[in-house]
Amino acid sequence: MGTVDENRARRVVDALRERGIDGHLARVGVDQFGIRVSLPGGREAEWDTDGTAGLEAQVMRDGMLVGFVPMIAGSEDFDEAQVVDAIARTNYDQPIARQLPVAPPPAPPLPRAGGLFRRFLDGFRYR
Repeated sequence: MGTVDENRARRVVDALRERGIDGHLARVGVDQFGIRVSLPGGREAEWDTDGTAGLEAQVMRDGMLVGFVPMIAGSEDFDEAQVVDAIARTNYDQPIARQLPVAPPPAPPLPRAGGLFRRFLDGFRYR
């Protein structure tokens, strides 16, 4: 997936939230974005925030690395739907996360981050 542009990251986050996955846009630098997924136990998976070509994640708790998702083979060519599926299929129970063969059934959708004021708070940079 490589360096993620803001609009693509936002669309992936929206799709994750529609599946009931607590995804958020991660701003990690100037014009550098990724996807942050809140996990049980106060952990967060930070997907694709390092600018590498493939899809991978670090699992953090209180600023400390507690696990990771190794680069997913072929993910440098994933479209947005494949990225959403890969994130949804990830099992974070072990320090080295693994991909499940099939994503669990979607949970009830979560509201879009930012709600009514989303475009205003983001400076009207997108449609």
